[in-house]
Amino acid sequence: MTVPSLAPTTATAAASAVARRGLDEAEARRRLAAVGTNDVGRSMRTGVVRQIAGQLASPLMLILLAASGVAAWTGQVMDAAIIVVTVALSVVLDGIQTARSTAAAERLRQTIVPTATVVREGIWREIHRAELVPGDLVRLAAGDLVPADARLLEARDLHVQQAALTGESLPVQKEAPPRTAALDAAPAGDAGADPSRPDLVFLGTSVVAGSGIAEVTATGARTAFGDIAARLTEVPPETEFARGLRRLSRLLGETVVFLVLFLVLVSVVLRRDPLESLLFAVALAVGIVPEFMPMITTLTLSSGAVRMARHKVIVKHLAAIQNFGGIDVLCSDKTGTLTRGTLSLSAAFDARGRPAADVRALAGVAARCSSEVHSPLDAAILAATPADEGWSKVDEIPFDADRRRASVVADGPAGRLLVTKGAPEAVLERCEFHREEGRTLPLDASARSAAAAAVQEAGQRGMRVLAVATRVVPPRARYGRDDETALELRGFLTFEDAPLPDAASAVAMLADDGVRVKIITGDDEAVARHVCARTGLPDPRVVVGAELDAVSDAALGPLAERTDVFARVSPRQKLRIVLALEARGHVVGYLGDGINDAPALHAADVGISVADAVDVAREAADIVLLDRGLDVLHRGILEGRRAYGNIFKYLLMATSSSFGNMFSMALASMVIPFLPMLPTQILLNNFLYDLAQVALPTDRVDDEYLRKPHHWDLHALRAFMLRVGIVSSIFDVITFGVLWRWFDGDPAHFRSGWFVESLATQVLVLFVIRTSGNPLRGHPSRALVLSALGALAIGLTLPFLPLAAALGFVPLPASFFAYVAAVVVAYLALVEVVKRRLVRFDR
Repeated sequence: MTVPSLAPTTATAAASAVARRGLDEAEARRRLAAVGTNDVGRSMRTGVVRQIAGQLASPLMLILLAASGVAAWTGQVMDAAIIVVTVALSVVLDGIQTARSTAAAERLRQTIVPTATVVREGIWREIHRAELVPGDLVRLAAGDLVPADARLLEARDLHVQQAALTGESLPVQKEAPPRTAALDAAPAGDAGADPSRPDLVFLGTSVVAGSGIAEVTATGARTAFGDIAARLTEVPPETEFARGLRRLSRLLGETVVFLVLFLVLVSVVLRRDPLESLLFAVALAVGIVPEFMPMITTLTLSSGAVRMARHKVIVKHLAAIQNFGGIDVLCSDKTGTLTRGTLSLSAAFDARGRPAADVRALAGVAARCSSEVHSPLDAAILAATPADEGWSKVDEIPFDADRRRASVVADGPAGRLLVTKGAPEAVLERCEFHREEGRTLPLDASARSAAAAAVQEAGQRGMRVLAVATRVVPPRARYGRDDETALELRGFLTFEDAPLPDAASAVAMLADDGVRVKIITGDDEAVARHVCARTGLPDPRVVVGAELDAVSDAALGPLAERTDVFARVSPRQKLRIVLALEARGHVVGYLGDGINDAPALHAADVGISVADAVDVAREAADIVLLDRGLDVLHRGILEGRRAYGNIFKYLLMATSSSFGNMFSMALASMVIPFLPMLPTQILLNNFLYDLAQVALPTDRVDDEYLRKPHHWDLHALRAFMLRVGIVSSIFDVITFGVLWRWFDGDPAHFRSGWFVESLATQVLVLFVIRTSGNPLRGHPSRALVLSALGALAIGLTLPFLPLAAALGFVPLPASFFAYVAAVVVAYLALVEVVKRRLVRFDR
């Protein structure tokens, strides 16, 4: 959206304002009140009430709170309190971790206080970027962040890095061309402005060389940056973790409803006491709900966040760790994530494409003798060439956009030499000779053709090419453009945005662990292919953004799945790719650090950015890397898989054992003339069993489990729950018969005996279910052993404690414990057989 009434309408008006005073303060205040501040960043902090409400709105949390309410209504106050405490503890732990992570990310955001150099009332001054208004005249110099969208009025060798906005790896030259009607009619002050226009600069980009003066055309939400930031207010798609919790809650809800209705039907048929039957049904319903899951999930994810923090990774949302582990597709921007984001000198060759070391040294002389602000290419040359003290500057012929080259004259070992460097075609047109194997030869048609082919080949590999030529000149005081003639072509230099040192190894490790990497970049196809080659990715088919616009959302899914590289894509197209992959069932991670990545970061299951990314990218991300090393991603994914593994262990154990016991009690209630266990005993049994699993977050996870991504598999969970539950019920039925005959149908002894047997089998089966392999080889963590055996010890001694009578327990004979030991051995062996069959089926 433009604000034409607030800005000069012609270049002439603006240029005259540059020469005079710029805006006065009163006018600037009026415009600021009209259009608002030049600020699109949002604080990362979320209100405490909103955060708690979001957690409690989880379907699982709602089921737990409903179970607590029913328990309290039926008089089971202690049981209700236990559920409420576990839910509250989970909310508090999650809140503490989120607050710490958010505070760290907020500190990163506040480390930069952006300012702008603006002329007001004839005086150039520094003001806060937020105070800029359309019509302001700002001065730009190397190292500055562009403070708003603006149109250039003056420019001198101005190069701007637009990677954050467009994904281009190399800086682009900006100019202030003469005004034309067509140029002035083109949009300059809204989100639709074209970053390729040479006279426009944009908020969020940076000046890497040169200087200029520009007229602000758009601020705040009206900028291209603001248009992208506004999309982050949209509700993101449901993540894999959220989908899994919702489906699990539905499964548990269906199971609870089935058991309650079944027990109500039994009580009606057998004409039992309605209140006692209701209490029994409520106890069973609460018993099958894994009330410790929120706490165990939070503890598991928090421990993963702590481990990741040691590797300089900020986890902003705990659920992101679990989603991290489920990633099977990692989409990555290229510039600054897979690559360094800065140019480096990669090669030097002569007109025939053969290595030519002296070209580097001559380019170094030209760069060091230049009095202009160094461009990114000059910076790369200086970084790659040592200083040569044998040269002294005499004169220089500065760069200009018409010639596209620059020259210096220096005295050195070879006498007085003019050294020219610039665009290959601009230098070649001034050359008559070339250097080949130490000899000076005419630059004939064959040599020109060879030189053009070498330059073209380098360009196809995504390289920036610079030509270097020389000429011995006679001594005199001044030199000019006319001296750039009859030059000798010494060769070419190539520059690239090199991949990060660990990029290739990280990509290989991700592939080995089942994560497919896709490059999505705003850069061109040649650069994308070159990065693929350098990072170990196979030569891919490249799809460009223009092709995506011709593809419907339905067709984009299969295309995105089989394509590994997308080039010249816009922020909107990046978002479409991510959504298409998620729609096909993939868990998508997106790695990016620019404004153009923010919508995709927001929509991905896991948005990953870096500490020095633009504010809007960091805010959109779930995880922020303080180091750019891609091996951190690999470690994070493994942490996510460990977290998911331990959470899924809990679900397998809790649902299978609880379902088996609850089903057994439902069956027993049909044939036994009394309740097989009192409601309080059911909930106490369930509490001790959950207590035994509190240390699961510390447990080890099988190495084989970490080798591939895992998603919420409710089919496997349901199959495991039913089959192991049936095995548990078989042993329960046998125990019912033994108890009935052993204790002659005495209710107190029956309930005490079954309480001990059911708790022992439930707790000790942890050590079988916790690993997919041989439980005797995969050692559990010490904390899990202590928590499990501690909970079991409490359960075994309860019938002998003074409070036993109040709980409905009586002491049991020693011979019964021998029977329990035999049952446990047989039960664990049978569960191991069932587990192996299920694991084999799953594979």
